[in-house]
Amino acid sequence: MALFDRLKDQAKQLQQQVQGGGHGTTGGQGGHGGPAAGGSRSGSRGGSKAQLVGLLKTQLGSLKTELKSGAYRDASMAMCALVAAADGHVDAAERQQMESMILSNDVLQNFPPDQLRQRFNKHADLLTRNFPQGKTEAMQEIAKAAKKPTEARAVVQTGIVIAGADGHFSQAEAAILREACGALGLSPAEFQL
Repeated sequence: MALFDRLKDQAKQLQQQVQGGGHGTTGGQGGHGGPAAGGSRSGSRGGSKAQLVGLLKTQLGSLKTELKSGAYRDASMAMCALVAAADGHVDAAERQQMESMILSNDVLQNFPPDQLRQRFNKHADLLTRNFPQGKTEAMQEIAKAAKKPTEARAVVQTGIVIAGADGHFSQAEAAILREACGALGLSPAEFQL
């Protein structure tokens, strides 16, 4: 539960940045769970996991026009597949639910649905057949987004949104997100993971 409290505080700070002009940190680390985000944690403030996911969706939505590259698309699909397979497998119901979340995501609507499905399923299939190899390939795909800090952070945020969409944020999902931060050259602490 503490992870969601930290993420909620981070999302509130990001929301304030968006409302206050959006680029107060010029893409630096301070705006994403830096020292200011840890100050006022309160379990009674704010709301549920669904509200947290909503706040992160809003943050990503504010960047929609910047998130149109193939690197972001491919890294996000690799991230979604890793989140879906965080427990070591992806069953048909999980795959269908993940596809639905992907296709309804506002930012990912920048891309044709068939491209998203193809890339997600490629990673999900490999993760199902050979998890270690699939994880390595997905992390390599994610690492390609590291060239643009805004996209790199958005890939992690997309992963957080997808991981929290079912109302449960598992330790395996948090571990995958931390590894993705490493692949992107970002500190997991920046996202309070």
